[in-house]
Amino acid sequence: MSIRLLEEMSTPALDALDRDRTVIILTVSPLEQHGPHLPVGVDAFAARYLAEAIAERLVQSRVGWTAVLAPTLHMGSFTFHAVGTVTVRQRAVRDTLVDYGESLARAGFRYILVCNGHGGPGHLVALEEAAGIVSRRHGITMASLTGQLVWEFLRGRYLPEIEEALGRPLSEEERRALAEDAHGGLWETSFMLWLRPDLVEAGFRALPAAAYPISHRLIPNYPLRNGGLGYVGHPALADPAFARATTEVFLGRAMTLVDGLLDGRIRPEEHRSPFFAIPLFRTNFWPALGAAAALAGLCLWWRRR
Repeated sequence: MSIRLLEEMSTPALDALDRDRTVIILTVSPLEQHGPHLPVGVDAFAARYLAEAIAERLVQSRVGWTAVLAPTLHMGSFTFHAVGTVTVRQRAVRDTLVDYGESLARAGFRYILVCNGHGGPGHLVALEEAAGIVSRRHGITMASLTGQLVWEFLRGRYLPEIEEALGRPLSEEERRALAEDAHGGLWETSFMLWLRPDLVEAGFRALPAAAYPISHRLIPNYPLRNGGLGYVGHPALADPAFARATTEVFLGRAMTLVDGLLDGRIRPEEHRSPFFAIPLFRTNFWPALGAAAALAGLCLWWRRR
């Protein structure tokens, strides 16, 4: 299979790739605390697995195509702050992805996909903004894959497919746990048990459920306040079989999106996260708001002179 690692390739080898049949895959996720039972690299593990699985499926289904995997960028914004979390400013996340994308676009690469395992609203928007900027400037297809897909998964829209892949219906307890899942809970603990069980602390089965209403989720660092342990959901219910089934469904959905993007049937802007439409989460919101407030103050001062 023609899967290559970007960092291992020489310039002539890269330049020899057929630009019409080469996909560059970027992996971007932060180092972030995920409770007392999971490593800080959970999001990056998930994103890298997705990137590698997409690369494998892509070259299997498209004869003569090459997938080039770039090194993982351990960066992200809208994170929960604790020891081990490395928070990168939203604008820096966006601008770094723009720089990566433009470097690849200037080299003639036409298809760039971004895989991400972090669900911070501003982080998702930064990736989508970067993809949109590079696509418009260079007339290529750069797309962030996971924003809308993860949103639909967490909203329970893939439940029938998950149950079919799992071979059984989810219990009411599992359905409730999935509905309350957000960070270091049922899915991420299940995923790590499946992918890297050696990195899951043995006492996770004793962790109590941590459910938070929407009003609490608007407070910065809410899972770590008032004695919170830094996770949101039900890690004690974790099941590797659940992770395997959900990942298979997620990959199927992701490949439908990838095929549509590569064939030109889907435009990147058609599959953005819902957060993209909310001005509060846009990279330029606060600078623009500050500039508008300053201008309003100047106008008021001028009128009162």
